[in-house]
Amino acid sequence: MRLYVNIDHVATIREARRTDEPDPVRAAAEAEAGGADGITVHLREDRRHIQDADVRALRRSGRTVLNLELGAHDDIVRLACRLRPFQATLVPERRREITTEGGLALRRGNRRLAGAIARLADAGIRVSLFIDPDLATLDRAASLGVPAIELHTGRYAHTWKKSGAALTVLRHAAAHARAAGLAVHAGHGLTYQNVQPVAAIPEIEELNIGHSIVSNAVFWGMEEAVRRMKRLVEEAQGLGG
Repeated sequence: MRLYVNIDHVATIREARRTDEPDPVRAAAEAEAGGADGITVHLREDRRHIQDADVRALRRSGRTVLNLELGAHDDIVRLACRLRPFQATLVPERRREITTEGGLALRRGNRRLAGAIARLADAGIRVSLFIDPDLATLDRAASLGVPAIELHTGRYAHTWKKSGAALTVLRHAAAHARAAGLAVHAGHGLTYQNVQPVAAIPEIEELNIGHSIVSNAVFWGMEEAVRRMKRLVEEAQGLGG
C-alpha cells in the first residue's frame, strides 16, 4: 500500500504570517525521507494554503510522485495540464468549508467535471475522483472512464470509536470499486489511532493522510512522523493478509 502525505497544512502555517516558512518543499523532502510514496497538495481556488509556486516547485523537486488535488476550475485544470503531475484528484470545493466535507456529487450531464477529466487525461495525467463510499456513485465514477477513485473516510473518522458501521461501508465500497475495475484510494480524517482498520482493507492501494502527520510533526519532526505512520500502515497490511 502506498502512503501519500498531504502537506497542505505546512503551507497553512506559513500563510498565517504571509512569510516564507515553513517551506512545503522542505516538508515534502522530509516526508519522502520518512518513507512517503508520494506527496499530495490541494491547490484551492482561494489559495488559502498551497500556492501555484509551491506546485511548480514540488513538481521540479520531488523524488517520488505528486498528487494534485483540485476542483474543476479552468485556471487550475490549465495549470495542472501544463505541469503534468503524476496524478490529479478531482475534489468538491466550497470557499466557506474548513476542509473538504464530502465526496463529489457525480450528477449526470456535469459537463464541467467531464471536461476537466478529459483535459487532464489528454495531458497524460492519471485522474482520480474523491467520492463518498456509495455504490451508485462508484458506478457513475466507473462510467466516466477514470482509472481510480479515492474513498472519503470522513464518516469513519468521526464514528470509529462508537461503531463499526462506517468501516463496513468502506469495505463494501472498496470491493465494489475494485470489481468495477477501479484502483481504490482512501483518505480524510485518518490518524495514528484509526488508520489501521482502513489500511487492512485489501482492495485499498493508496492512503492520503495529511493533518495528523503534520500535527505530530510539530513534536516528532516530519521525517519521524511519516515513518511512524508508514509503520502502522505496513503493520495493518500484515494483519489484513
